[in-house]
Amino acid sequence: MSQHSVPKSDFPLLATIPMLHFDNRLVRELPGDDDTRNHSRQVYGALWSPVMPTPVAAPRLLAHSREMAQQLGLAEHDLASPQWVEALAGNALLPGMTAYATCYGGHQFGNWARQLGDGRAIFLGETVNSAGQRFELQLKGAGATPYSRRADGRAVLRSSVREFLCSEAMHHLGVPTTRALALVTTGEAVVRDMFYDGNPVKEPGAVVCRVAPSFIRFGHFELPASRGDEALLRQLVDFTIARDFPELAAEPAERLLRWFVEICERTARLMVQWMRVGFVHGVMNTDNMSILGLTIDYGPYGWVDDFDPAWTPNTTDAAGRRYCFGRQPEIARWNLERLADALAVIAPEPSAMALGLERYDEIYAEGFQRSFAAKFGFTAWREEDAELIEDVFSLMHRAEVDMTWFFRSLALVDVETPALGRLHDAFYRAELLTAHAREFSAWLARWASRVRSDDEHAETRMARMNAVNPRYVLRNYLAQQAIDRAEQGDPGMIHDLLDVLRNPYTEQAGREAFAARRPEWARHKAGCSMLSCSS
Repeated sequence: MSQHSVPKSDFPLLATIPMLHFDNRLVRELPGDDDTRNHSRQVYGALWSPVMPTPVAAPRLLAHSREMAQQLGLAEHDLASPQWVEALAGNALLPGMTAYATCYGGHQFGNWARQLGDGRAIFLGETVNSAGQRFELQLKGAGATPYSRRADGRAVLRSSVREFLCSEAMHHLGVPTTRALALVTTGEAVVRDMFYDGNPVKEPGAVVCRVAPSFIRFGHFELPASRGDEALLRQLVDFTIARDFPELAAEPAERLLRWFVEICERTARLMVQWMRVGFVHGVMNTDNMSILGLTIDYGPYGWVDDFDPAWTPNTTDAAGRRYCFGRQPEIARWNLERLADALAVIAPEPSAMALGLERYDEIYAEGFQRSFAAKFGFTAWREEDAELIEDVFSLMHRAEVDMTWFFRSLALVDVETPALGRLHDAFYRAELLTAHAREFSAWLARWASRVRSDDEHAETRMARMNAVNPRYVLRNYLAQQAIDRAEQGDPGMIHDLLDVLRNPYTEQAGREAFAARRPEWARHKAGCSMLSCSS
């Protein structure tokens, strides 16, 4: 049990509306910070710090996820109540809520960054729904914490809209992810230098309420390991397994290795899904890696438009391209190696951690083959399929072919008489279509022959392909259009996008604009092509 407690809030506790059941196990079982003042500092011997959100002037609910609300046991009108809006903005705590921020470190762009922590995220506690499912609630942009490092802890509307929409979009795509419950504007301005180029401006502020079974990251374990605090590291490992991996708790002698293997397998499956849908995270630091294998921390992310394995949406990564699309599986493994290094401090046989990394390689390879066989319309993976796929990926890159459009269009190709015309809309530049038409036609003939060898009915194949190849993804230019309108007081496009992205694999009549390729005006426009970590 923790020797420390969260100080009583000066905020009002509101009890006139439907409540959630809170069971704040993390602060109850893990040691907290002795210093209850909210000032930037190094925190030792503790895994969390008590901290209250900073109230805002005029909170307003801009959007919410009805699915996430229902899973928590809330009706949609509950979130719209003044009491809940106040809580979602950080102006009040509802009964059972406990406010705190957690302490972690991390490797950023390949370098050890020491203590980091929740610099602009404040937890509201852990709630358990009627089905017994546990969720942590967290406000991103709710003000400074002891881990803010000279920052204000706030978030701007543009980054908050992007996180809110992408969290829900990824969920509906079938990609493991943290979720978003609500998006609240603050009525206050936040000063940000979007591209770190010496041009700060005032932007509207916002708060996102994020939800996940656990927000524990690789970096939570790296920090106590780096400090030689084996007791704290063991305590955190024991807690995490007991709370988040209870199926492993019964075998104490082997559970550390079994747990690490499970983390590796979940991370491998996550990477397969990212690659399947063309998602690029942009900031795969170890402090942005979920212990549950969830997509976490949506910053300068993006979807691949014209296919380029070296593309990164992050301006900070433009030179080294460490976190580009094609390197994501490699970087995830590197991050797992850093986690293995941390856990080796307390492992009975540190060398045994290599088994987890081997499982990562196996699960990723198996998952990639299965997933991409489905994307290309094959009933099962064959060894010779690797060359066929690599050849078209090379062609797509050289010809600037849109990834999402290509795979949806490929499903429409008649394998008896394969014609390039079905793929024309996937090309961004007519001259590149002309230049590579012969190569693409030759590849289509090879692909069609391969598909015919499966002897599967065309309609069955098309249905299978469309089930894994989305029609709608959250392209950066669409998100930016929604942001632009929201900054002018019109949240309508946020709601429209949220609605469309609920069914990303289904053709939706009248919603063709949401499936359109990136327009030329967006190729180099701020917010539509590359973004910074402040985005």
